[in-house]
Amino acid sequence: MNNQDGNSSRATIALTLLVLINLFNYIDRQVLAAVESSMEETFFPESEYPRDPVTKQRLDKTIEGKMGSLNTAFMVSYMLIAPLFGFLADRMPRWMLVGIGVIAWSLATGATGLAGTFVLLFLTRCLVGVGEAAYGPVAPTVISDMYPVEERGSKMAIFYVAIPVGSALGYVIGGLVAKETGDWRWAFYVVVPPGILLGLWCFFMTDPPRGAADVGAVDRTASWNDYLTVLKTPSYLLTTLGMTAMTFAMGGMAFWMPRFGVQRQETPGMTPQEIESLKAEVNLWFGGIVVVSGLAATVLGGIAGDKLKEKIPGAYFLVSAIAMGLAFPFILAAIWTPFPMAWIFIFLACFCLFFNTGPTNTILANVTHPSIRASAFALNILIIHALGDAISPPIIGLINGYTGDMTVGFVTVSVMCLVASLLWFMGMNYLEADTAAAPARIGPPAT
Repeated sequence: MNNQDGNSSRATIALTLLVLINLFNYIDRQVLAAVESSMEETFFPESEYPRDPVTKQRLDKTIEGKMGSLNTAFMVSYMLIAPLFGFLADRMPRWMLVGIGVIAWSLATGATGLAGTFVLLFLTRCLVGVGEAAYGPVAPTVISDMYPVEERGSKMAIFYVAIPVGSALGYVIGGLVAKETGDWRWAFYVVVPPGILLGLWCFFMTDPPRGAADVGAVDRTASWNDYLTVLKTPSYLLTTLGMTAMTFAMGGMAFWMPRFGVQRQETPGMTPQEIESLKAEVNLWFGGIVVVSGLAATVLGGIAGDKLKEKIPGAYFLVSAIAMGLAFPFILAAIWTPFPMAWIFIFLACFCLFFNTGPTNTILANVTHPSIRASAFALNILIIHALGDAISPPIIGLINGYTGDMTVGFVTVSVMCLVASLLWFMGMNYLEADTAAAPARIGPPAT
């Protein structure tokens, strides 16, 4: 086997490991959404927090907001710690950071199941965010250093396929495990052993040289001034702002979708057993839709961006903008269409929302210098979550608590899909120049 074949084999193994880790990353995230209504009954039992006998809504209107804050707890710690690990990843062995992060978040996920109070539950979700912060900004940079610009879009798409598949498995595993065991806590316990094994595997991997796949790029330690170049890159800013708007809409609805599906289909007189079966059915349907639509859309989005960029310089922005614009009417149709027909529009909305995953992350990689790429991804994580899904789940929860209708919250956040589409259309004008300038974006090494 020649050296090129060896490099290809190592890249394939590394990509496979990163995909598996990303898979469990999103399983861990969405297990919470799958079982949050059962968790609510544990920490806010009806005996202490009764419902209004007429509306059947909790008399304490803040409970749904508190449950939504569990997602915020994860996101806040994730986004605040990510820049630190991004900075370290530009200077330290990246596989070591990934391994530490995977093991840390796996243990924290198990601790979620052990939490005896809501405060402890909140803290465990913060710890999950810290662990994932050691992984989120690092993994895309490893892929970028293994594959050139011409292949990067499709390889990124393969990596990000784990988002819909992992999210779907989180819904399905969470729902089924909670139903079969009768205890939502086991949904968190079962994902711990695989995560620890994947984390240990990382310690046997070797970092690719930074900038190895970028023609003309030189690996060196960046200065503080070099990081300012990220904020002066139009494509980076427009991609990040668009992803923020999308994350605000998508993150909020994804967290509450299982409860929304149950609320829309629950009928008066249903027994607790029938309601639990309905929860599992909704999680199974939604999980199946997310995995099929997300898998197809993520792969096709990456391929479409790679294929069209030869003819349309701003193709990565173009395909993302069109798909996001189409998502909005499908979301509205899903909200007001009765079940089970609503599942059709939920499928179409999910397909459009996931279509941009590969292209937008490829843009981030292509317009940043390898020496500051991890920090650039970390800054992106900070912005999109701070202004996105860190705040939208509790907003929807509070709206539902006061109106008793989650439809109002869903419509409110879905408008941001149109904002994302507009920002990405604007980005088309800058992408070609920003990509060409990226290898020399920062100055020569200091002497």
